[in-house]
Formats: sequence, structure tokens, C-alpha cells
Amino acid sequence: MKLLLILSSVLLLVSPALAQSSDMPYEEYLAQLQACPKECRCPPSFPKAVYCDNKALKRIPTIPPHTWYLYLQNNLIEVVSADAFRNATQIRWINLNRNRVTTKGLEEVGLAAMTHLVHLYMDDNLLTSVPANLPSSLEQLRLARNRISKIPAGVFSGLDRLTLLELQGNKLQDDAVTEVSLKGLSNLIQINLAKNQLTTMPLGLPVTTTQLFLDSNAIDKIPPDYFKGLPKVAFLRLNRNKLVNKGLPRDVFNMSSILDLQLSYNQLTEVPLIPSGLEHLHLDHNQIKNVNGSDICPVPVDPQVDYATETAPKLRYLRLDGNEIKPPIPRDLIVCFRLLRSIVI
Repeated sequence: MKLLLILSSVLLLVSPALAQSSDMPYEEYLAQLQACPKECRCPPSFPKAVYCDNKALKRIPTIPPHTWYLYLQNNLIEVVSADAFRNATQIRWINLNRNRVTTKGLEEVGLAAMTHLVHLYMDDNLLTSVPANLPSSLEQLRLARNRISKIPAGVFSGLDRLTLLELQGNKLQDDAVTEVSLKGLSNLIQINLAKNQLTTMPLGLPVTTTQLFLDSNAIDKIPPDYFKGLPKVAFLRLNRNKLVNKGLPRDVFNMSSILDLQLSYNQLTEVPLIPSGLEHLHLDHNQIKNVNGSDICPVPVDPQVDYATETAPKLRYLRLDGNEIKPPIPRDLIVCFRLLRSIVI
């Protein structure tokens, strides 16, 4: 009996301390732990997180009211209903990766009431369309490796806080990615459309786009003025497409914003013109036979001129392996790109 009293005293001392460390009033802290579903874990040291992952769950249990972080990945969940979240309106982060959620199973009001939701992870499910009625608070939406072939018009309306959209590994075709379907993404920074079924560069991307990933599609050309509507693109990945030199206008990449350009595993026979600000260029595994520094240099090549650091081309990394280029490295390439630190041939 004495031991029980001691343990109770310790618990009373420790629990308020834990609640204080988690920035929760003690009453909320206690209510949160008491409401923890039997299928899940609610660590006392991290009471705002609920771990229901890897439990073979077929439904979402009722979530405690003060949950911020909810982990439901690696289950068998097919339906996301509003009922499971009726008291948990403070959720910031939901991980539903690797479940069996379908577009039909994602109820219209299932997530709409979560006005604090910032991150939604739904990779590796069975969605055929981008979900509608998502909360306007959302900043990151990850829908990779579903079966999405449709982006309904207006689905992103009101999502002006969304900065990251992951759609790689789906079934999107050219007519699915348009200005109409992407309308509303006024602050998007990164969009990943890799491993879809695109044959042309996607239209209607937000002007705020900084990172554009289009690897493993079937794109064979880029329109001459394509990037004039995307003045902030800094990271562009077009690896494993069907690009040929005929489909690349000479100055198509002449953008002051671009820092990293990846064109590996295409069908290029020549090095495209390199913009002055580009720092990393990947051209490996194409069909390039030679490199002429004078032709690709963004400034006149003159070994007698000592370019100031701020005016010299910024290229630091160049990858050319997997082509038909033979050493040595041409001298005019080194003369032009004086900041170059690594060349892979």
C-alpha cells in the first residue's frame, strides 16, 4: 500500500511536468492520453502525436481531440470518414501512405473540417482523382503512386497556401494538366509530375513554380517561349524522357533563375547553350560525341580576359558520362567555365 502511494505521488509530479514540456494544459494532456485508441500508441512524452501505423487497420479509429500529428501509414484503410475526426479538428499532419483509400472512399467532408491541416500524405493508395474539398490551410499535398488520371477543374480553388504538390507515379496525360485544372495554386513552389504519361511540357503551371520535376515521361520537345511564363524555375529535372536537339530551341534554358538542370537519359547529340547562372548540369547517358566550349559558352571565350567572379559563368558541376565523348577535356570548356570544380566523363 505504501509503495502504491509513492508511485501515485510520483505520477502526479511527473505528469504535470510532461504536460508542461509538451505545451499542453494538464487537463488536456490527461484527456488526450485517456482518449488514445486501443489500436494506437500515444507517447506521454509527445502527447500531440498518435501512432496507428503498421496495425493492419481497416478503419480509422476515433482520434483524440488534441491530436496534431497522426500516423496511419502501412494499414488497410479504405475509407476516410468525417466521423473518425469529429473531435480532432486541431490536426496539422496526417500520414495515410500505403493504404487502400479510393476516391470513392475519401468522403467529401472527411477532411474539410480540419482547418489547421498543413501536411497530407496519401502516397501509395488507390486514388483515381485528386481529392476535392481539402482545407485551405494545406501547405503540402503528397499523392504519389496512386492511379490518378484526373485533376478536376477547381479542385485547387482556395488552396493558395499550398507550396508542394507531389503527383509522381500516376496516370496523368497531357489533357489532365492544364491551366484550368491547376487554377488556384497561386503560391506553389514545387510540383512533381515524374513517372506519368506526359508527352508535352505541362501547361498552366503557376508563375511561382521554382522546382519542376518531369522525369520518366515521354516528352520530346520544349516550346521556344515555354519558360517565359515561369520566371522563378531554379531546379528542372527532365531525366529519362525523349528529348532530341531538334526539340530544344537554342536558348530555351536561357533563364537567370535556373541553378540545376538535369537532362540525363535522353537522346541529345549536342550540349545545349548553358545559361550564365547555371551551377549544376546533368547530361549523362545521351548520344553526345563532342563538346565545343565556344559554342555552348554564354560569354565570349577569351583566355586573355580575367573575368570577375560575378560576371563569370557559374557552372560548377558537369556530368557527361554515358555519352560518346573521349578525353581530354577541351581547353575552351575550361577557359569559359572557370568556376568548374567537377567534370564527369
